[in-house]
Amino acid sequence: MLKKGINFWLLFLVITFASAQHGYWQQHADYTMDVDMDVKNYQYSGTQKLVYTNNSPDDLSRVYYHLYFNAFQPGSEMDIRLQTIADGDGRMMHEGKSKISSLSPKEIGFLEVTSLLQDGKPVTYNEEGTILVVELAKPILAGESTTFDMVFKGQVPIQIRRSGRNSKEGVALSMSQWYPKMVEYDFEGWHPNPYIAREFHGVWGNFDVKLTIDKKYTVGGSGYLQNAEEIGHGYESAGTVVKQQKGKKLTWHFKAPKVHDFMWAADPEYLHDTLKVDNGPMLHFLYKDNPEILDNWKKLQPKAAETMQFFSDNIGKYPYDQYSIIQGGDGGMEYAMSTLITGERKFGSLVGVTVHEMAHSWFQHILATNESKYEWMDEGFTSFISDLCMNKIMNQKKDNPFEGAYNGYFRLATSEKEQPQTTHADRYHLNFAYGASAYNKGEVFLSQLGYVIGQENLLKTIKKYYEDFKFKHPVPNDIKRTAEKVSGMELDWYLTDWTQTTNTIDYGIKEVAAKENKVSVTLERIGLMPMPLDLLIIYQDGTQETLYVPLQMMRGEKENPYGQLPRKVLPDWAWAYPSYEFVINKPLENIKAIVIDPSQLMADIDKSNNIYHQVKE
Repeated sequence: MLKKGINFWLLFLVITFASAQHGYWQQHADYTMDVDMDVKNYQYSGTQKLVYTNNSPDDLSRVYYHLYFNAFQPGSEMDIRLQTIADGDGRMMHEGKSKISSLSPKEIGFLEVTSLLQDGKPVTYNEEGTILVVELAKPILAGESTTFDMVFKGQVPIQIRRSGRNSKEGVALSMSQWYPKMVEYDFEGWHPNPYIAREFHGVWGNFDVKLTIDKKYTVGGSGYLQNAEEIGHGYESAGTVVKQQKGKKLTWHFKAPKVHDFMWAADPEYLHDTLKVDNGPMLHFLYKDNPEILDNWKKLQPKAAETMQFFSDNIGKYPYDQYSIIQGGDGGMEYAMSTLITGERKFGSLVGVTVHEMAHSWFQHILATNESKYEWMDEGFTSFISDLCMNKIMNQKKDNPFEGAYNGYFRLATSEKEQPQTTHADRYHLNFAYGASAYNKGEVFLSQLGYVIGQENLLKTIKKYYEDFKFKHPVPNDIKRTAEKVSGMELDWYLTDWTQTTNTIDYGIKEVAAKENKVSVTLERIGLMPMPLDLLIIYQDGTQETLYVPLQMMRGEKENPYGQLPRKVLPDWAWAYPSYEFVINKPLENIKAIVIDPSQLMADIDKSNNIYHQVKE
């Protein structure tokens, strides 16, 4: 039964571009940066011209910048949080202690603004940890633009979290969260969150970046290289003879349009391969010249192309002309048009991390949610689509590709450690609770939504969600309203209970009894979260049928998910009633089994009471 119900995931869908949302606005920031990197002391200096357009209805007298590298200093909020949380991130710990707390002045990270002008006039600014607070020389009126000219300098920290130098795998520079980045201002106001190793929220814009670095280093990352014929390093056109540049450094010029972040990485031992996806982007692979990983990185390349095609077909077309997969960082992390991943992995793991991070190009770098507030929309939706992709491209043949996510959610829901998904990413009591909520419970949100509205409607919902909200900042209500428009059902209850509470789903078969040559079945709702119910009836003669109990507050019914079986739709079950009774017009001895939710896509936390089974003696 389950295998039949999951086959829909192998459908391929293509979507079109969409119009803007009525009444919606978002800010815009165009960055022009010129940066010089010293690979000996890992310090860099730069200039930044930022043209900021205030599309909000509000006049702004203050702005904020993120200075992420300041987190990598003893005594920073990231350091103190790492020391005080009960289950510290192992990547950031050494012998049970925070790696940050023991950094020397030459090992720390810092990002310092030395000059800042607004339209040529000095502004007042103050550095507060990882946030720069800027009092403007003049307000930015609604609908107007202003230009900030900045001079800054920084030092790349020892590789600890996402960014850094000299990783365990020997990558010299993983340059993410490296530049002064304008904080997002949206309909909720400013979001100047301190950097405590969690998530991000950025302003849409265009990046024009020049990086000057030792000519032995190969660079990869976000954007399109503008001077490939001068640079070489595998970027030049086939047959081009690259002239040797004078001096010890090269200046790499990248442009990244319509993105909300910019990452780059560099190493003198990078190998650089490319692979063009059919009707898709050019893929760039940059990885260390390490004989132990070469075979896996070669085998990864066609799998990455399959992955790009799968996501483009099943979510929406990838809108950029390149994507870079780069060995670096401390695990796997997504960035605009690129990812950093650790590369010394078994092949399955290498494909898995690539698939997950590439999926983030849709669920975060095209559908740009505020990860600090809605991390489950980012990580959960990415996990959902990447599990489907892995099931196909790795020929896993799983009946339920989401089983691991459900099991992770069940551990969370029964742990007494769960917090609502409305919890800010930085405010989870435990890393365990954060991870299970963001990844597992977030994934179940989508897979279970398919149980509620029907699998075809779920696929249509994902398609329309991408179509309507790409290059925007969607919020939870947007995915809910999209599903309502597609399905015609009311789903406020689903979004509310699943994301804003820790209510659980628990239904059971309370009683099955003979009643005048018929069978009376009583169901009970034990958990607080309501759901519609699919029931499978198996008779002693081998025949089967399904029953459907709609949830009254849905004000609608899904299509029969088991088209090969007859289905009877029973009267609605109103949530407040703790029990529900219906009659099967056959004698009790004809009943072999009754099963609640044969698909197991409903996240019932106690399935021990979901099956009635009668054994004939």
